[in-house]
Amino acid sequence: MLTYHFKSGGDPLYIQLYQDIKSDILSGSLAPGEALPGKRPFAKQLGVSVSTVENAYGQLMAEGYITSMPRRGFYVAEVKTLPQTPEAVPARHEPDPVLASLHTVLSQRHWFADFQSNQTDPASFPFTLWAKLTREVLNDDQVALMTNPPAGGTMALRTAIADHLRDFRGLVVAPEQIIVGAGTEYLYTLLIQLLGFDRIYAVESPGYRKILQVYQAHRLKTAKIALDHQGLRPDLLEDSGASIVHITPSHHFPTGITMPIARRYEMLGWANRSADRIIIEDDYDSEFRMTGRPLPPLAAIDMTGRVIYMNTFTKSLASTIRVSYMVLPPALTAAFYRKLRFYACTVSTFEQAALSRFIAEGHYEKHINRMRQTYRRRRDALMRAVADSPMAKIASISEENAGLHFVLTLKTKKRDADIVRDAAKRGIRVAPLEDAGAHRFLINYSSIPESVIPEAVRRLSEAVTA
Repeated sequence: MLTYHFKSGGDPLYIQLYQDIKSDILSGSLAPGEALPGKRPFAKQLGVSVSTVENAYGQLMAEGYITSMPRRGFYVAEVKTLPQTPEAVPARHEPDPVLASLHTVLSQRHWFADFQSNQTDPASFPFTLWAKLTREVLNDDQVALMTNPPAGGTMALRTAIADHLRDFRGLVVAPEQIIVGAGTEYLYTLLIQLLGFDRIYAVESPGYRKILQVYQAHRLKTAKIALDHQGLRPDLLEDSGASIVHITPSHHFPTGITMPIARRYEMLGWANRSADRIIIEDDYDSEFRMTGRPLPPLAAIDMTGRVIYMNTFTKSLASTIRVSYMVLPPALTAAFYRKLRFYACTVSTFEQAALSRFIAEGHYEKHINRMRQTYRRRRDALMRAVADSPMAKIASISEENAGLHFVLTLKTKKRDADIVRDAAKRGIRVAPLEDAGAHRFLINYSSIPESVIPEAVRRLSEAVTA
């Protein structure tokens, strides 16, 4: 039976156990298919609580290191081979013309509840603290505020981001590798210039539409790669001829799929088969994992410099704070400053100074912890409201353990366009997932106050069942 020893005063016990088992799986000490001890006998042997073992197993399952078989127990997953028969997503559906005609009208209404919006709730932003930090910056950093930063951003902000990535995402990088910009869309335009216009850029399908629009606006050759239940399919990526791929492994948009460790290694294997291949990892809302700790990014297990890591503060702070950043591998960092250092950083020095203090003084970590609790309560309130509503018998919720949205699937003969229209009549904005099959709706709760959730779900249920 497995035996592990824990350090006092270190990480929580479940994290230590998770890391020990993960290390044994990656080293081969625990072979694929090998059974793990049951939670209760394992807890008794280790001298820890059952919840410690349960939480460790939960984190390992979330990351794809182990699997669970009902009434049989937990088993080590295969982390180096691609499943032989991937489960395909539903066939592509053409956009509903009725839905398209509704788009302009629906986007201009005032809503009782907007489940499509990804904006943040104004009540959640720390205005008082932000104002205090801004005053301090204006008093203390006047010379620095009037000094133009390098193309990558101020060193203070990049150092703060590097420290945060090391401490909370397990990603060790130099501040010089970090490039700050006003939104990910701007950073993508820099990447296109850095990586080249003569490449094929692959995107997830379904995926975040704006990424494809940015590539198409630059007249790039693109390839849409289908998903299965583990995320983007490497076999289809290989056949596409693409040398650059954009993925969201920690929480896919819009389906919410979390890419397990086996598929992540497959993606790295794809990148390493050719010297010109690059993976762009968008970690846009990784801070908000509702169970366990945030999953380690793909960039953290990249040993050959093939992954560009991207993240933004628009999800964690406010949708109107247009501050994003990317982490370039060392070779691409040198190429960036050789080719593109003439660009000025597009984020104001004032905003960078306030944000760097916010992170360095620990306020960002505290804010994330508060918001994680807030969003967990909203998610739970939504799930309870759906379960208690008349549509409960025809509704199911999936991919609810990470990010700020989940997928609501309805077993109904009612057309999606009619559901959207009837919901709009009741002041509820909702949208179906594009290219993901019928009767699947993205429920984004980042901007929905908890107090309106019961009434919002009641109105949505009326629209669904009417």
